[in-house]
Amino acid sequence: MPDANRDVDPLRYEILQEQTAVLARLGTALHDALQRLERFDAAAPPNTEPATPVRDLLVGAAGEALWYYVVQREVLGFGVSDNLLRDLRVPREVQLRMGLNRAPRKP
Repeated sequence: MPDANRDVDPLRYEILQEQTAVLARLGTALHDALQRLERFDAAAPPNTEPATPVRDLLVGAAGEALWYYVVQREVLGFGVSDNLLRDLRVPREVQLRMGLNRAPRKP
């Protein structure tokens, strides 16, 4: 029977640990961004249009966090499915804003 400890490539093991840790941090960042957007929407007065510059920044930040998370999942070979996005409760508008959403810098 092969020795499991001898068959482990230490460098590969370290790389996998770091990739997994990055995915966990990005998942937390996505969760936090979605919660900030959710709290903002919950605090809005009823029957008001939520489209404000602040909300737009929150949607953009959540879209960027989603993008980083999706890219890391792809790097690890996990992929992304509609079920995952639904389980994470990612709003459609955030999915549509997935990507870099840096606010323009003031001159």
